[in-house]
Amino acid sequence: MVEVQFRFRDDEAVNDSAVTVDAFAEQTNATAVRIEPGDDARALLPFLDQLALVEVNFPAWTDGRGYSSARVLREAGFTGEIRAVGDVVIDMLSHLRRCGFDAFAPDKPLNPADAQSAFERWDNVYQAAADGRQPIWALRHQN
Repeated sequence: MVEVQFRFRDDEAVNDSAVTVDAFAEQTNATAVRIEPGDDARALLPFLDQLALVEVNFPAWTDGRGYSSARVLREAGFTGEIRAVGDVVIDMLSHLRRCGFDAFAPDKPLNPADAQSAFERWDNVYQAAADGRQPIWALRHQN
């Protein structure tokens, strides 16, 4: 099991062992799944109500496919924990949160002060995302 360093949820942390997407497709009784690069998160859509945790592996910080996995799950209504695991670095944190990640388990612990700064870096955003923040252009036209 990976150790979660940052978690932005009020419910109890999920400690179930995550199975692969392929293993889940064969058994469909697991409550935690791990998505690897190249896995299609849409395969999980019919089972979202039984999942409590989806881990998304980032074997290299340069592989951004996991961002799309989180966004697909959130847009489909998944309310469980989406945890970024692997080679998660400071520069990814804000963007991962915007895509719907709410827990982070980096291979190498991150400096908490640097992480906090990364999570709070931008007051305004320019496009809608899974985090529900209103884009700056929409704020500009509210009055």
